[in-house]
Amino acid sequence: MRKTKIICTLGPATEDPEIVRALIHEGANLFRLNMSHAQHDNVRMIVPEIRRLARELDRPVAILMDTQGPAIRTGELKTDLHLKPGDILEFTVRGAKSEEAYSVDVNYDDLINDINEGDTVLVDNGVIHLLVLEKRDNRIRCQVLTPGTLSSRRHINLPGVRVNLPPLTGKDIADITLGAELAVDYFALSFVRQQSDIEELRRLLVQRKSKAQIMAKIEDQSAVRLIDEIIKAADAIMIARGDLGIEVPIEELPIIQRKIVKLCARLGKPVVVATHMLESMVHNPLPTRAEITDVANAVFEQADAIMLSGETSMGLYPVECVRVLNRVALRIERSGGAGYAKAALLEDVRQKTVASAVVLANSLPRAKIIVFTRHGTMARNTSNLRPEHATIFGFTPDEAVRAQLALCWGICPVLIEFSEDPNTTIESAEQYLRANGLTSAGDNLVIISDVLAGDMLVDTVQLRAAR
Repeated sequence: MRKTKIICTLGPATEDPEIVRALIHEGANLFRLNMSHAQHDNVRMIVPEIRRLARELDRPVAILMDTQGPAIRTGELKTDLHLKPGDILEFTVRGAKSEEAYSVDVNYDDLINDINEGDTVLVDNGVIHLLVLEKRDNRIRCQVLTPGTLSSRRHINLPGVRVNLPPLTGKDIADITLGAELAVDYFALSFVRQQSDIEELRRLLVQRKSKAQIMAKIEDQSAVRLIDEIIKAADAIMIARGDLGIEVPIEELPIIQRKIVKLCARLGKPVVVATHMLESMVHNPLPTRAEITDVANAVFEQADAIMLSGETSMGLYPVECVRVLNRVALRIERSGGAGYAKAALLEDVRQKTVASAVVLANSLPRAKIIVFTRHGTMARNTSNLRPEHATIFGFTPDEAVRAQLALCWGICPVLIEFSEDPNTTIESAEQYLRANGLTSAGDNLVIISDVLAGDMLVDTVQLRAAR
């Protein structure tokens, strides 16, 4: 079984339910709804459709709603601006008028306060580079450094500039309210800059009675500087290499990726590597060799999941992309991993109990780990320690927990009713594994569960031979 999970972004290329069915069949574990583009009516239709298809195929599948976040964008232009090095472009805010040949309004009024002379401005995913020469009367005068064509509503990046945007816009709150209503499993919070951003979203989820977990997207220098506190506050992390690769020096991106994956392993949080995994397959049926190596590196580093964006949302070969990720992940997993989990912090008795079970499983041939979990914590702890060979079967009575565990490395989540007698629950789980051909006679079953000891439930590790 593949241990690294696959996230697919939905879009025009995957509107057909039969394509979604094929993605699940080929191994998609989570579906991402990109709220920068997704419309509420479509979301209302696709979420129940995903769940219906997952039930039909008997696959645990999670739904991730990705907020647009407080993006800074250029305004509307009557005609595109064809810029060349040396040209002057003015950004205007608060209704200011420019007398320059090239100018455009910006949707963020406080840009004039946050930016300084000498700062660099990157527009349209970093294609157009600008140098701030001066600012006056709500106008920011910039010199064009690289050629490019500027269209309406292009994204603006301000590397190293601290902006005062709120963590959640009105659109984000409306989208999150919809996601809570539809009981999505994860919310990805865009442009996280500090711990308080996550806390604000968590308060909103409590108000909306949502059990969803929060995935913090790391996209700028502020997040990188405060990465420890962000990882501790979030339930999961996404290394969003698109904007991050614009915000930081490009040669630093692989170093930052590795640092974040290591920290997530140490602090026990799932981590996703995202953006441009198979970008060439948006148009081509085969990936480049460099893309295969990039995917292989993320799998070798034992990231919990790898994510497809445009490849499955608007690409010509969405199903083929999942097949490629599946093939590469299975092969690289057989060759071993980076071993970052060896530095994982074990801060409480339950984590140490899980660690003893993983050590036992690593020492045995044909080992399988069975975890019984009501809230997902014990299963996630087991996943975080990255067992060397054993598959983790996470049994839970909660459908939401089962879906959330679909993100976690190495876990095969299973929905099962828990009996008041823990031994009866264990017998039911063993029967399920036998009936589905997931264990063979003589397999070593390392079981993490609670047992009755008088009037108390006590966490235990058991070793049984499969029948």
